[in-house]
Amino acid sequence: MNRLLPLILVPLLLTACGNDTPPSAVVAAEKASAAEEYERGPHRGRMLRQGDFALEVTIYETNVPPQYRLYAYQNGKPLPPASVQAAIQLKRLDGEFNNFTFTPEKDYLNGSSEVIEPHSFDVEVKAQHAGQSYSWAFPSYEGRTTIPAAAANDAGVKVEKAGPTTIRNTVRLMGAVMVDANRRAEIKARFPGIVRAVNVQEGQRVSRGQTLVAIEGNDSMRTYSVVAPFDGIVLARNTNVGDVAGSNTLVELADLSSVWVELRALGGDAEKLSVGQEVEISSATGGSRVTGKIQTLLPLASGQSVVARASIANPEGRWRPGMAVSADVTVAARQVPLAVKESGLQRFRDFTVVFTQVGDTYEVRMLELGERDGRYAEVLGGLKQGATYVAEQSFLIKADIEKSGASHDH
Repeated sequence: MNRLLPLILVPLLLTACGNDTPPSAVVAAEKASAAEEYERGPHRGRMLRQGDFALEVTIYETNVPPQYRLYAYQNGKPLPPASVQAAIQLKRLDGEFNNFTFTPEKDYLNGSSEVIEPHSFDVEVKAQHAGQSYSWAFPSYEGRTTIPAAAANDAGVKVEKAGPTTIRNTVRLMGAVMVDANRRAEIKARFPGIVRAVNVQEGQRVSRGQTLVAIEGNDSMRTYSVVAPFDGIVLARNTNVGDVAGSNTLVELADLSSVWVELRALGGDAEKLSVGQEVEISSATGGSRVTGKIQTLLPLASGQSVVARASIANPEGRWRPGMAVSADVTVAARQVPLAVKESGLQRFRDFTVVFTQVGDTYEVRMLELGERDGRYAEVLGGLKQGATYVAEQSFLIKADIEKSGASHDH
């Protein structure tokens, strides 16, 4: 199904061309075209002009954190940087403002602080020279695209809010579902006799007090009933009409509303296990999942391996005895203040990123990551607490941005 999503998204966006909201490809293409149209100065920056005064705006990031450098000109000739006062204000997608002042250095004006990624914002530039004031405003976007909500929803794009979670270190073990020995009974005759009726079959569900077998006693010659001691499933029927009932087991019964999962651990993995650790158990097909805790550790004869036993609720009977399972045992856990789902992570330029959402607009966020556990990744920087980000189908957002050409351009 996922292979069809890009094919689904394209016609949805094309359909949107007839609506008031333009499709992302058109919107981003217009932005890319606008980015290519602006005049570039001698330092490959954006050239801003008013009358005979001009200001070249660059973001310099060679062997240093990204910083603004401004070059001033009058009548096409460079001006001493000390003769110009300048300020820049950036407005980002989420409404945050960044302000920069400038000091003269060599042949340029140097910005007061780092220009944080992504370099995607609406820019307002102000300058003063020789008693004259100048101002400009322009968009400068990268890693940004717009997708109508209906198209994103139909393509399966899911968003979540970034926040605290628990990062878990886990050990993967294999095992099987077992009958809980405390919920199993081997049912025998109370008195020796002849089996006159067997009322159950293997796999049949029975209720407490239900007659399982009727036996004619040898001494009394009267027939009595052998009944189920609890609600359960018949695991085995070991007798037929006419059999002699003595000390042999007639019926094996189990209550499968709760079952054991036994997991084998070897060597170093065995040393990490302890009673009480949380276990996430998955069926071999991956169709069923359940969480439990290790209740018992049983050493094996080799001395270098153990069986870890967990008890899990099974009210719907999905977990059948003998079923193969895999399990992730949490051997260490740490609460982190900010994390995102790993399913939302993508590569963009040289960064690991997520895409935040504000309305119908999506924009890249470059992340500094800490620990990862296969499900969540700790975020150390690059994303705000509570930010809405794409957690599923984020590759569609990346593809739309790359297709549109909304690139790193200053």
